[in-house]
Amino acid sequence: MPAAYIQDEAEFDALLSAESLFVVDCTATWCGPCKLIAPLIDQLADEYGARAKVLKLDLDSNKEVAKRYGIRSIPAVMFFNQGDVAETLVGAKKYEEYSATLDKYLS
Repeated sequence: MPAAYIQDEAEFDALLSAESLFVVDCTATWCGPCKLIAPLIDQLADEYGARAKVLKLDLDSNKEVAKRYGIRSIPAVMFFNQGDVAETLVGAKKYEEYSATLDKYLS
């Protein structure tokens, strides 16, 4: 199952308080490298879905969230732990990097 999109800032804020661990892929339709990692993020959502939410956030329609976290270049994959950004991977990475980072916070 592909990673779902967070619709707006309200949904994002609800996730912050409801989920102890989740991943957000900050993306945009015009971003080439974002398209490259999209299948990897979907794979992450598929493999880890039972243990952690993996979501996407279109920055063009969520500029406030981008501003709040100082996202200047994408793709940027943020790992949230207990409501705070634990780690952000910027740029296109290999699947193993995303899964290893998520594993760190699951253990």
